[in-house]
Amino acid sequence: MDPFRFGGIPTRVVFGHGTLAELPGEIERLGRSRAVVVATPRQRARAEALAARLGARAAGVIAAAAMHTPVAVTEAALAELRRLDADCVVALGGGSTTGLAKAIALRTDLDQIIVPTTYAGSEMTPILGETRDGVKTTQRSDRILPETVIYDVDLTLGLPVGLSATSGMNAIAHAVEALYARDRNPIVSLMAEEAIRALAGALPAILRDPGDRAARADALYGAWLAGTCLGAVGMALHHKLCHVLGGSFDLPHAETHTVVLPHAVAYNAAAAPDAMARVARALDAPEAARGLFDLAASLGGPTGLAALGMPAEGLDRAADLAAAGSSWNPRPVERAPIRRLLEDAYHGRRPAGAA
Repeated sequence: MDPFRFGGIPTRVVFGHGTLAELPGEIERLGRSRAVVVATPRQRARAEALAARLGARAAGVIAAAAMHTPVAVTEAALAELRRLDADCVVALGGGSTTGLAKAIALRTDLDQIIVPTTYAGSEMTPILGETRDGVKTTQRSDRILPETVIYDVDLTLGLPVGLSATSGMNAIAHAVEALYARDRNPIVSLMAEEAIRALAGALPAILRDPGDRAARADALYGAWLAGTCLGAVGMALHHKLCHVLGGSFDLPHAETHTVVLPHAVAYNAAAAPDAMARVARALDAPEAARGLFDLAASLGGPTGLAALGMPAEGLDRAADLAAAGSSWNPRPVERAPIRRLLEDAYHGRRPAGAA
């Protein structure tokens, strides 16, 4: 066995059905008493209901979270946070909401309690991606990592099928890249394969019956594992491409991951055969890249960047941005094949596979 390093993530996890009821106790456990509830504008009513449920423990609501965590939104939220005199942050929602909570914590070191309602997984990572002037940058810090995550399966029962599919594929992407990460280790690889297996089994069941509580629990379990992988090891080409496409072209986050993942896997297949074998096994598919493409298509997810609003004339710039810098990847990142990858993803072509 190759040498490795493994550091556990200290975030406290509360998982189950109806676990949102434990939020007041978790706030008290952290020694806090004035929580601000963070959400997106669309989730304001839900956030206000949660604040009402917290009673005197709630300082107020900031319903301003936005996709790709724009710095301007964070700065406005910080001003409101100071006005409310809050001493901790409760984030209710998906990746955009978690991103705002993390951005606040990075700047204030306030404790965070994240209550995910999607399968984004970012709640388990010390990673923050922020957008300024159309460029998305990523950083790691212990200040970014949430203190507590409350997974309440019941909160995902109303998640629309389409969003369940793309959010689940986004989670699978974290696990896939963990399997060929430069700093991968046996523990994370076990979690990654199990995450893919759980999500690949649960998402079709959710498509058939969105109220399937067992499938919803399996999907949220898989998302937790995938998020833990994302926080424990580095990512590679797939995540860099998605950051470029999201930050520079304002493409939707989970949908972009859904489209790009099979093509990034096909790009890396020959350089990471052991990882590809594990992905295929977890999917119960003959081959990793095509198995991922077929899973997304079977769920009704998007398969092409054009459908997400990517301009054809932007492909060259995206290739330039993706090829720039020194991000690690199992296969060298070269501009010409990346441009071909983006062309295939733009048109929604089924990957050719490992060959």
